Amino acid sequence: MFITSFVTAQPLKNLPILPGAYQTHQYFSLLKNKRVAVFANHTSTIGNIHLIDTLIKSNINVVKIFAPEHGFRGNTDAGEKVNNTIDSATKIPIISLYGKKLQPNAYELSDVDIMLFDIQDVGVRFYTFISSLQYFIEAAIDNDKPIVILDRPNPNGFYIDGPVLDINYKSFVGMQPIPIVYGMTIGEYAKMLVGEKWLDWKYVRKVDDKTSLGEILGFENARKNFNLIVICCKNYDHKCKYILPIKPSPNLPSMASVYWYPSICLFEGTCITEGRGTENPFCIFGHPSFSNTMFTFTPNSSIGAKEPKFKNLVCFGWNVYNTNAAMVLSQINNKLQIQYLLESYKMFNDKNTFFIKPKTQTPTDYFFNKLTGSNELMEQLIQNKTEKAIRASWQTKLTAFKKIRKKYLLYKDFE
Repeated sequence: MFITSFVTAQPLKNLPILPGAYQTHQYFSLLKNKRVAVFANHTSTIGNIHLIDTLIKSNINVVKIFAPEHGFRGNTDAGEKVNNTIDSATKIPIISLYGKKLQPNAYELSDVDIMLFDIQDVGVRFYTFISSLQYFIEAAIDNDKPIVILDRPNPNGFYIDGPVLDINYKSFVGMQPIPIVYGMTIGEYAKMLVGEKWLDWKYVRKVDDKTSLGEILGFENARKNFNLIVICCKNYDHKCKYILPIKPSPNLPSMASVYWYPSICLFEGTCITEGRGTENPFCIFGHPSFSNTMFTFTPNSSIGAKEPKFKNLVCFGWNVYNTNAAMVLSQINNKLQIQYLLESYKMFNDKNTFFIKPKTQTPTDYFFNKLTGSNELMEQLIQNKTEKAIRASWQTKLTAFKKIRKKYLLYKDFE
Protein backbone atom coordinates (compact mmCIF):
# COMPACT_ATOMS: atom_id res chain seq x y z
CA MET A 1 0.00 0.00 0.00
CA PHE A 2 1.16 3.50 -0.83
CA ILE A 3 1.37 5.82 2.15
CA THR A 4 2.31 9.48 1.85
CA SER A 5 2.99 11.62 4.90
CA PHE A 6 3.73 15.32 4.85
CA VAL A 7 6.14 15.60 7.76
CA THR A 8 6.65 19.01 9.28
CA ALA A 9 9.79 20.42 10.86
CA GLN A 10 10.72 19.84 14.47
CA PRO A 11 8.62 21.77 17.01
CA LEU A 12 9.72 25.32 17.68
CA LYS A 13 9.52 26.65 21.20
CA ASN A 14 6.79 29.16 22.00
CA LEU A 15 4.97 28.60 18.72
CA PRO A 16 1.38 27.37 18.78
CA ILE A 17 0.61 23.78 17.92
CA LEU A 18 -1.38 23.71 14.68
CA PRO A 19 -3.35 20.57 13.73
CA GLY A 20 -3.19 19.13 10.23
CA ALA A 21 -6.42 20.86 9.20
CA TYR A 22 -4.59 24.20 9.43
CA GLN A 23 -2.10 23.13 6.72
CA THR A 24 -4.55 23.90 3.92
CA HIS A 25 -1.74 24.45 1.39
CA GLN A 26 -0.86 20.76 1.74
CA TYR A 27 -4.27 19.24 1.03
CA PHE A 28 -6.57 21.74 -0.74
CA SER A 29 -4.92 20.88 -4.05
CA LEU A 30 -5.78 17.21 -3.46
CA LEU A 31 -9.46 18.08 -3.02
CA LYS A 32 -9.94 20.63 -5.81
CA ASN A 33 -12.32 19.48 -8.55
CA LYS A 34 -13.07 16.32 -6.56
CA ARG A 35 -16.24 15.08 -4.89
CA VAL A 36 -15.26 14.95 -1.23
CA ALA A 37 -16.72 12.94 1.67
CA VAL A 38 -15.70 14.22 5.09
CA PHE A 39 -15.68 12.28 8.36
CA ALA A 40 -16.04 15.03 10.95
CA ASN A 41 -17.67 16.29 14.12
CA HIS A 42 -17.74 19.49 16.17
CA THR A 43 -13.97 19.29 16.82
CA SER A 44 -13.15 19.51 13.09
CA THR A 45 -12.25 23.18 13.09
CA ILE A 46 -9.65 25.61 11.84
CA GLY A 47 -9.57 28.27 14.52
CA ASN A 48 -13.19 29.12 15.26
CA ILE A 49 -14.43 28.02 11.84
CA HIS A 50 -15.67 24.52 11.11
CA LEU A 51 -13.70 22.56 8.51
CA ILE A 52 -16.84 22.05 6.40
CA ASP A 53 -17.40 25.81 6.20
CA THR A 54 -13.76 26.38 5.26
CA LEU A 55 -13.93 23.78 2.50
CA ILE A 56 -17.16 25.16 1.05
CA LYS A 57 -15.86 28.75 1.18
CA SER A 58 -12.81 27.53 -0.78
CA ASN A 59 -15.10 26.04 -3.47
CA ILE A 60 -14.35 22.45 -2.53
CA ASN A 61 -17.25 20.16 -3.37
CA VAL A 62 -18.26 18.40 -0.15
CA VAL A 63 -20.94 15.90 -1.18
CA LYS A 64 -21.55 14.25 2.18
CA ILE A 65 -20.52 14.16 5.80
CA PHE A 66 -19.99 11.04 7.91
CA ALA A 67 -20.40 11.38 11.67
CA PRO A 68 -19.09 9.25 14.62
CA GLU A 69 -20.30 8.47 18.14
CA HIS A 70 -21.88 11.57 19.79
CA GLY A 71 -22.93 12.80 16.33
CA PHE A 72 -21.80 15.62 14.05
CA ARG A 73 -22.59 18.22 16.71
CA GLY A 74 -20.99 16.12 19.49
CA ASN A 75 -23.89 16.34 21.94
CA THR A 76 -25.45 12.86 22.08
CA ASP A 77 -24.91 10.39 24.90
CA ALA A 78 -22.11 7.82 24.90
CA GLY A 79 -23.47 4.70 23.26
CA GLU A 80 -26.60 6.46 21.97
CA LYS A 81 -27.34 5.56 18.35
CA VAL A 82 -27.28 8.51 15.95
CA ASN A 83 -29.60 8.86 12.95
CA ASN A 84 -28.88 10.22 9.49
CA THR A 85 -29.85 13.84 8.92
CA ILE A 86 -29.23 16.95 6.81
CA ASP A 87 -26.90 19.69 8.00
CA SER A 88 -29.14 22.71 8.51
CA ALA A 89 -26.45 25.23 7.54
CA THR A 90 -25.07 23.63 4.36
CA LYS A 91 -27.86 21.19 3.38
CA ILE A 92 -25.21 18.47 3.03
CA PRO A 93 -26.43 14.98 4.01
CA ILE A 94 -24.94 13.65 7.25
CA ILE A 95 -24.63 9.86 7.42
CA SER A 96 -24.23 8.38 10.87
CA LEU A 97 -21.54 5.76 11.38
CA TYR A 98 -22.72 5.16 14.92
CA GLY A 99 -26.27 4.03 14.35
CA LYS A 100 -27.50 1.22 12.16
CA LYS A 101 -24.01 0.73 10.75
CA LEU A 102 -20.39 1.62 11.45
CA GLN A 103 -18.96 1.84 7.94
CA PRO A 104 -19.82 3.61 4.67
CA ASN A 105 -21.17 1.28 1.99
CA ALA A 106 -20.45 1.18 -1.74
CA TYR A 107 -23.60 3.13 -2.61
CA GLU A 108 -22.71 5.96 -0.23
CA LEU A 109 -19.23 6.20 -1.75
CA SER A 110 -20.30 5.80 -5.38
CA ASP A 111 -20.40 9.57 -5.92
CA VAL A 112 -17.19 10.23 -3.94
CA ASP A 113 -13.71 10.76 -5.39
CA ILE A 114 -11.74 11.25 -2.19
CA MET A 115 -12.34 10.70 1.54
CA LEU A 116 -11.23 13.12 4.26
CA PHE A 117 -10.94 12.32 7.99
CA ASP A 118 -10.66 15.01 10.68
CA ILE A 119 -11.58 14.15 14.28
CA GLN A 120 -9.98 15.17 17.57
CA ASP A 121 -9.05 11.97 19.40
CA VAL A 122 -7.90 11.61 23.03
CA GLY A 123 -5.48 8.70 22.61
CA VAL A 124 -7.34 6.04 24.57
CA ARG A 125 -8.09 2.60 23.10
CA PHE A 126 -11.76 2.50 24.09
CA TYR A 127 -12.49 6.03 22.85
CA THR A 128 -14.31 4.86 19.73
CA PHE A 129 -13.02 7.32 17.15
CA ILE A 130 -10.05 5.08 16.29
CA SER A 131 -12.46 2.21 15.68
CA SER A 132 -14.41 4.48 13.33
CA LEU A 133 -11.11 5.41 11.68
CA GLN A 134 -10.38 1.76 10.98
CA TYR A 135 -13.78 1.19 9.39
CA PHE A 136 -13.38 4.36 7.32
CA ILE A 137 -9.99 3.26 6.00
CA GLU A 138 -11.32 -0.22 5.20
CA ALA A 139 -14.18 1.35 3.25
CA ALA A 140 -11.65 3.41 1.29
CA ILE A 141 -9.72 0.28 0.36
CA ASP A 142 -12.88 -1.70 -0.45
CA ASN A 143 -14.08 1.04 -2.78
CA ASP A 144 -10.72 2.04 -4.24
CA LYS A 145 -10.79 5.60 -2.85
CA PRO A 146 -7.84 7.66 -1.63
CA ILE A 147 -8.08 8.95 1.92
CA VAL A 148 -6.59 12.06 3.53
CA ILE A 149 -6.22 12.20 7.31
CA LEU A 150 -5.85 15.61 8.89
CA ASP A 151 -3.82 14.76 11.97
CA ARG A 152 -4.48 16.29 15.37
CA PRO A 153 -2.34 16.26 18.55
CA ASN A 154 -2.97 13.56 21.12
CA PRO A 155 -3.66 15.16 24.53
CA ASN A 156 -2.61 11.86 26.16
CA GLY A 157 0.22 11.25 23.70
CA PHE A 158 3.07 11.71 26.18
CA TYR A 159 2.99 8.23 27.75
CA ILE A 160 2.06 4.59 27.17
CA ASP A 161 0.49 2.34 29.78
CA GLY A 162 -2.14 -0.25 30.60
CA PRO A 163 -2.91 -3.80 29.53
CA VAL A 164 -2.62 -4.67 25.83
CA LEU A 165 -5.81 -5.98 24.24
CA ASP A 166 -6.13 -9.72 23.62
CA ILE A 167 -7.63 -9.96 20.13
CA ASN A 168 -10.18 -12.50 21.41
CA TYR A 169 -11.78 -9.56 23.26
CA LYS A 170 -12.04 -7.40 20.15
CA SER A 171 -15.06 -5.05 20.07
CA PHE A 172 -15.89 -1.51 18.97
CA VAL A 173 -14.30 -0.24 22.21
CA GLY A 174 -11.06 -2.06 21.38
CA MET A 175 -10.22 -3.50 17.98
CA GLN A 176 -6.45 -3.96 17.99
CA PRO A 177 -3.66 -5.28 20.29
CA ILE A 178 -2.68 -1.93 21.75
CA PRO A 179 -2.55 -0.73 25.37
CA ILE A 180 -5.24 1.48 26.87
CA VAL A 181 -2.96 4.53 26.50
CA TYR A 182 -0.98 4.02 23.29
CA GLY A 183 0.82 7.34 22.73
CA MET A 184 0.06 7.96 19.05
CA THR A 185 -1.78 10.56 17.04
CA ILE A 186 -4.65 9.43 14.86
CA GLY A 187 -2.41 9.78 11.78
CA GLU A 188 0.31 7.62 13.31
CA TYR A 189 -2.28 5.06 14.36
CA ALA A 190 -3.66 4.95 10.80
CA LYS A 191 -0.17 4.23 9.49
CA MET A 192 0.17 1.40 12.01
CA LEU A 193 -3.18 -0.12 11.00
CA VAL A 194 -2.02 -0.26 7.40
CA GLY A 195 1.61 -1.16 8.04
CA GLU A 196 0.86 -3.99 10.46
CA LYS A 197 -1.88 -5.34 8.14
CA TRP A 198 -4.44 -5.13 10.92
CA LEU A 199 -7.16 -3.98 8.55
CA ASP A 200 -10.04 -6.16 7.44
CA TRP A 201 -11.00 -5.43 3.84
CA LYS A 202 -12.99 -7.30 1.22
CA TYR A 203 -10.00 -9.17 -0.17
CA VAL A 204 -9.56 -10.78 3.23
CA ARG A 205 -13.12 -10.72 4.41
CA LYS A 206 -15.25 -11.87 1.49
CA VAL A 207 -13.22 -14.01 -0.89
CA ASP A 208 -14.64 -17.54 -1.14
CA ASP A 209 -15.13 -20.29 -3.71
CA LYS A 210 -17.77 -18.22 -5.49
CA THR A 211 -15.55 -15.16 -5.91
CA SER A 212 -14.53 -14.62 -9.53
CA LEU A 213 -10.97 -14.11 -10.65
CA GLY A 214 -11.93 -10.60 -11.77
CA GLU A 215 -13.20 -9.72 -8.32
CA ILE A 216 -10.08 -11.11 -6.68
CA LEU A 217 -7.85 -9.09 -9.03
CA GLY A 218 -9.98 -6.02 -8.34
CA PHE A 219 -9.64 -6.41 -4.58
CA GLU A 220 -5.90 -6.96 -4.89
CA ASN A 221 -5.52 -3.93 -7.16
CA ALA A 222 -7.40 -1.73 -4.67
CA ARG A 223 -5.17 -2.96 -1.86
CA LYS A 224 -1.94 -2.31 -3.78
CA ASN A 225 -2.99 1.11 -5.05
CA PHE A 226 -4.50 2.34 -1.80
CA ASN A 227 -3.35 5.87 -1.10
CA LEU A 228 -3.28 7.08 2.51
CA ILE A 229 -2.13 10.67 3.00
CA VAL A 230 -1.47 12.08 6.47
CA ILE A 231 -1.27 15.85 6.86
CA CYS A 232 0.84 16.37 9.97
CA CYS A 233 0.50 18.83 12.82
CA LYS A 234 2.91 21.72 13.07
CA ASN A 235 5.03 22.44 16.18
CA TYR A 236 3.96 19.22 17.92
CA ASP A 237 5.85 16.29 19.39
CA HIS A 238 5.06 13.60 21.96
CA LYS A 239 6.47 15.62 24.83
CA CYS A 240 3.83 18.29 24.27
CA LYS A 241 0.94 18.72 26.66
CA TYR A 242 -1.66 19.83 24.15
CA ILE A 243 -4.65 21.68 25.60
CA LEU A 244 -7.82 20.91 23.68
CA PRO A 245 -9.58 24.05 22.42
CA ILE A 246 -12.94 22.23 22.21
CA LYS A 247 -14.25 19.48 24.45
CA PRO A 248 -14.03 16.28 22.34
CA SER A 249 -17.27 14.76 23.69
CA PRO A 250 -19.99 15.71 26.20
CA ASN A 251 -18.43 13.93 29.18
CA LEU A 252 -14.91 15.26 28.67
CA PRO A 253 -15.52 18.94 29.48
CA SER A 254 -12.06 19.73 30.85
CA MET A 255 -8.43 18.67 30.58
CA ALA A 256 -8.78 17.07 34.03
CA SER A 257 -11.49 14.79 32.61
CA VAL A 258 -9.36 14.05 29.54
CA TYR A 259 -6.35 13.10 31.68
CA TRP A 260 -8.34 10.96 34.12
CA TYR A 261 -10.52 9.35 31.46
CA PRO A 262 -8.18 6.39 30.62
CA SER A 263 -8.17 5.31 34.28
CA ILE A 264 -11.65 6.11 35.55
CA CYS A 265 -13.52 4.91 32.45
CA LEU A 266 -12.78 1.33 33.61
CA PHE A 267 -15.56 1.87 36.17
CA GLU A 268 -18.05 1.81 33.28
CA GLY A 269 -17.78 -1.98 33.41
CA THR A 270 -18.61 -2.02 37.12
CA CYS A 271 -21.42 -0.89 39.41
CA ILE A 272 -19.35 2.17 40.42
CA THR A 273 -20.41 5.45 38.82
CA GLU A 274 -17.68 7.05 36.71
CA GLY A 275 -19.16 10.52 37.27
CA ARG A 276 -21.42 11.00 34.28
CA GLY A 277 -24.15 13.38 35.32
CA THR A 278 -21.81 15.43 37.52
CA GLU A 279 -19.95 18.66 36.76
CA ASN A 280 -16.70 16.76 36.30
CA PRO A 281 -17.17 13.32 34.72
CA PHE A 282 -14.27 10.89 35.21
CA CYS A 283 -12.99 13.08 38.04
CA ILE A 284 -15.87 12.31 40.41
CA PHE A 285 -16.71 8.65 41.07
CA GLY A 286 -18.13 6.39 43.74
CA HIS A 287 -21.20 4.48 44.93
CA PRO A 288 -24.23 5.05 47.23
CA SER A 289 -23.03 2.29 49.59
CA PHE A 290 -19.61 3.78 50.29
CA SER A 291 -18.92 5.60 53.56
CA ASN A 292 -20.75 8.89 54.02
CA THR A 293 -17.50 10.37 55.31
CA MET A 294 -16.22 10.39 51.71
CA PHE A 295 -16.87 13.05 49.05
CA THR A 296 -20.62 13.43 48.47
CA PHE A 297 -22.22 13.94 45.04
CA THR A 298 -25.48 13.28 43.18
CA PRO A 299 -25.51 12.37 39.46
CA ASN A 300 -28.24 14.17 37.53
CA SER A 301 -29.56 13.97 33.98
CA SER A 302 -27.57 16.27 31.68
CA ILE A 303 -26.57 16.75 28.05
CA GLY A 304 -24.59 13.68 27.10
CA ALA A 305 -25.70 11.82 30.23
CA LYS A 306 -29.48 11.55 30.20
CA GLU A 307 -29.54 8.43 32.35
CA PRO A 308 -26.34 8.33 34.43
CA LYS A 309 -25.74 5.62 36.98
CA PHE A 310 -27.56 6.35 40.25
CA LYS A 311 -29.42 9.31 38.79
CA ASN A 312 -30.72 11.55 41.60
CA LEU A 313 -29.18 9.28 44.28
CA VAL A 314 -26.61 10.50 46.79
CA CYS A 315 -23.24 8.82 46.21
CA PHE A 316 -19.99 8.79 48.15
CA GLY A 317 -16.51 8.47 46.73
CA TRP A 318 -13.70 10.61 45.35
CA ASN A 319 -13.24 13.95 43.66
CA VAL A 320 -9.87 14.22 41.91
CA TYR A 321 -10.82 17.26 39.82
CA ASN A 322 -8.37 20.14 39.74
CA THR A 323 -8.50 23.29 37.60
CA ASN A 324 -4.70 23.28 37.42
CA ALA A 325 -3.71 20.95 34.55
CA ALA A 326 -0.14 20.70 35.85
CA MET A 327 -1.41 19.41 39.18
CA VAL A 328 -3.53 16.79 37.41
CA LEU A 329 -0.55 15.70 35.33
CA SER A 330 1.52 15.27 38.49
CA GLN A 331 -1.26 13.05 39.91
CA ILE A 332 -1.42 10.97 36.73
CA ASN A 333 2.40 10.75 36.63
CA ASN A 334 2.40 9.18 33.13
CA LYS A 335 0.61 6.06 34.36
CA LEU A 336 -2.78 4.44 34.19
CA GLN A 337 -4.08 5.04 37.71
CA ILE A 338 -5.67 1.83 39.02
CA GLN A 339 -5.44 2.45 42.76
CA TYR A 340 -9.05 3.69 42.93
CA LEU A 341 -10.26 0.61 41.08
CA LEU A 342 -8.44 -1.66 43.52
CA GLU A 343 -9.67 0.28 46.54
CA SER A 344 -13.27 0.34 45.28
CA TYR A 345 -13.28 -3.41 44.80
CA LYS A 346 -11.94 -3.96 48.31
CA MET A 347 -14.50 -1.57 49.82
CA PHE A 348 -17.48 -2.96 47.96
CA ASN A 349 -19.36 -5.45 50.11
CA ASP A 350 -21.08 -7.61 47.50
CA LYS A 351 -18.13 -8.64 45.33
CA ASN A 352 -20.41 -10.81 43.19
CA THR A 353 -22.17 -7.72 41.81
CA PHE A 354 -19.15 -5.43 41.41
CA PHE A 355 -18.71 -6.20 37.70
CA ILE A 356 -21.71 -5.64 35.45
CA LYS A 357 -22.68 -9.10 34.25
CA PRO A 358 -23.74 -9.83 30.67
CA LYS A 359 -26.59 -12.26 30.03
CA THR A 360 -24.14 -14.88 28.77
CA GLN A 361 -21.69 -14.38 31.68
CA THR A 362 -18.89 -15.46 29.34
CA PRO A 363 -15.60 -13.58 29.89
CA THR A 364 -15.52 -12.01 26.40
CA ASP A 365 -18.96 -10.45 26.92
CA TYR A 366 -18.20 -8.58 30.15
CA PHE A 367 -17.95 -4.87 29.33
CA PHE A 368 -15.20 -4.50 31.92
CA ASN A 369 -13.12 -7.06 30.00
CA LYS A 370 -13.83 -5.31 26.70
CA LEU A 371 -12.52 -2.09 28.23
CA THR A 372 -9.42 -3.64 29.78
CA GLY A 373 -8.77 -5.90 26.78
CA SER A 374 -8.99 -9.32 28.46
CA ASN A 375 -10.28 -11.00 31.62
CA GLU A 376 -6.86 -10.76 33.27
CA LEU A 377 -7.40 -7.56 35.25
CA MET A 378 -10.78 -8.80 36.50
CA GLU A 379 -9.17 -12.01 37.72
CA GLN A 380 -6.34 -10.06 39.34
CA LEU A 381 -8.85 -7.94 41.26
CA ILE A 382 -10.75 -11.04 42.39
CA GLN A 383 -7.47 -12.66 43.47
CA ASN A 384 -6.51 -9.53 45.43
CA LYS A 385 -3.30 -8.99 43.46
CA THR A 386 -1.20 -5.97 44.39
CA GLU A 387 -0.90 -2.95 42.12
CA LYS A 388 2.78 -3.76 41.67
CA ALA A 389 2.00 -7.30 40.51
CA ILE A 390 -0.71 -6.08 38.15
CA ARG A 391 1.56 -3.51 36.55
CA ALA A 392 4.33 -6.08 36.18
CA SER A 393 1.96 -8.35 34.25
CA TRP A 394 1.59 -5.68 31.52
CA GLN A 395 5.25 -5.10 30.83
CA THR A 396 6.16 -7.82 28.31
CA LYS A 397 3.33 -6.91 25.94
CA LEU A 398 3.91 -3.19 26.48
CA THR A 399 7.55 -3.59 25.47
CA ALA A 400 6.55 -5.46 22.31
CA PHE A 401 3.97 -2.80 21.42
CA LYS A 402 6.47 0.02 21.88
CA LYS A 403 8.75 -1.57 19.27
CA ILE A 404 5.89 -1.72 16.79
CA ARG A 405 4.78 1.83 17.57
CA LYS A 406 8.24 3.29 16.91
CA LYS A 407 8.01 2.32 13.24
CA TYR A 408 5.05 4.60 12.60
CA LEU A 409 5.82 7.78 14.52
CA LEU A 410 5.59 11.05 12.61
CA TYR A 411 6.76 13.21 15.50
CA LYS A 412 9.67 13.22 17.95
CA ASP A 413 8.97 10.76 20.76
CA PHE A 414 8.95 11.35 24.52
CA GLU A 415 11.57 8.62 25.03
